[in-house]
Amino acid sequence: MQVVSISSLKGGVGKTSVTLGLASAALAAGIPTLVVDLDPHADATTGLAVSAGDKLGIGDMLRNARRADLAANVVPSGWVETARKRNQGSKRAPVLDVAMGSAYSGIYDRPDLGKRDLKRLSTLLGKVNGYGLVLIDCPPSLNGLTRIAWTASNRVLLVAEPGLFSVAGTERTMRALDLFRREFAPNLAPAGIVANRVRPTSNEHTFRLAEMKQMFGGLLLEPNIAEHANWQQIQGAAHSVHHWPGESAKQAASTFDALLKNLVQTGSVRNRVMRRPAS
Repeated sequence: MQVVSISSLKGGVGKTSVTLGLASAALAAGIPTLVVDLDPHADATTGLAVSAGDKLGIGDMLRNARRADLAANVVPSGWVETARKRNQGSKRAPVLDVAMGSAYSGIYDRPDLGKRDLKRLSTLLGKVNGYGLVLIDCPPSLNGLTRIAWTASNRVLLVAEPGLFSVAGTERTMRALDLFRREFAPNLAPAGIVANRVRPTSNEHTFRLAEMKQMFGGLLLEPNIAEHANWQQIQGAAHSVHHWPGESAKQAASTFDALLKNLVQTGSVRNRVMRRPAS
């Protein structure tokens, strides 16, 4: 089970949008996926068209991590029914579950959490199986919730816009990730950096992308995510981009397919290397 945190220390760069796009691609690819909405704003939960019912949110489960049953409290995304109708001939039922976001989780978004608190999400995830991929939507900060997510993750995917402040923030995040890995999570690694909301006709974006390639090398993933004119409408409808009509949505879906393929393949290779016995 690959556990990937979607992170950015700068708000407004489309981190949740990237999480939703990857979740949509995973659903289309038939990868059983769990989305953990660790941002207290719970935008990913809303975008995934979740009906809460009587299930616990992630904040309540973090509070009682040793006793809480994560598997019993995940909720299927509303996207699943659409995917099921489109794939009626498939033998495998689509799986896209959500650990719902909760304002209560904000009590852990402090900079002074101890090691015991940092392992709360790891404890919850250790009780579930059957997923090929776990995506954690982190808040835009390096406080407790992001550290909890990183502790539970194999890798961290960073989201950035091709702008001065976002590029500088990504560089700071890379340094923070390296420090965190050395102190708390030696097996944690960067999954790469996604350039989001790219306008190909913008000279500033072209310059910043070249700057990012020089700064981050192979960590800058391809393809970039182009600015999507319909993205607000798609998210406002709580809809999967893979099931939205129109050529623009189709192109966006293919971008997320390529990013997911890169993410999953890279993680599989890395996991095989980590498990290779010493000669």
